[in-house]
Amino acid sequence: MQDHTHDEDTADASHPEVWTGRATNRVQWLLALVGAACMALGIELAVASAWTSGIAPLVMSVVGCIAAGLLVLFGTLAFVHVDLRLDHESLEVRCGHIGLPRRRILLSHVAGAEFAPHVTPRHWGGWGYRWRPEKGTAVVVRRGEGVVLRLWDGHTFTITVDNAESAVRVIKARLRTITPGTAH
Repeated sequence: MQDHTHDEDTADASHPEVWTGRATNRVQWLLALVGAACMALGIELAVASAWTSGIAPLVMSVVGCIAAGLLVLFGTLAFVHVDLRLDHESLEVRCGHIGLPRRRILLSHVAGAEFAPHVTPRHWGGWGYRWRPEKGTAVVVRRGEGVVLRLWDGHTFTITVDNAESAVRVIKARLRTITPGTAH
């Protein structure tokens, strides 16, 4: 449990220059294995097939298995984890092992931040980079705590991340140092 008793006016001095956080979903690795299995099946069909019913069904099966495997494999690996990096100017979100998709939000575009104790993939329509007109945009890699940013343009951006309460405290402390004239 976090200590909520420290002085908010000195909070920025007690926070690191760069705050980093991460959320991981190990279930995504199982889905990646399913994608790899589909690809392996497609390759096996291409190499060892002795189909006598013609080339068209074989090609369709091979291409279908490999395409489905690639889609599942790369789609899941992109959202195995999310990294959040917060410095004095911006917040950057990177997904997966290659860091894509990535989003950088200047703190001068942030109106506020809130701790969300119960972010679930079900409320966003699944895992991944999500947009819902009534809710905003989100990067959801697992259920649990997250950060909700309220942007000056009226949109929201939600990120699932471990130790989200700490991230919100750092964001709020950094927002107090931004002059109001640069917020729009």
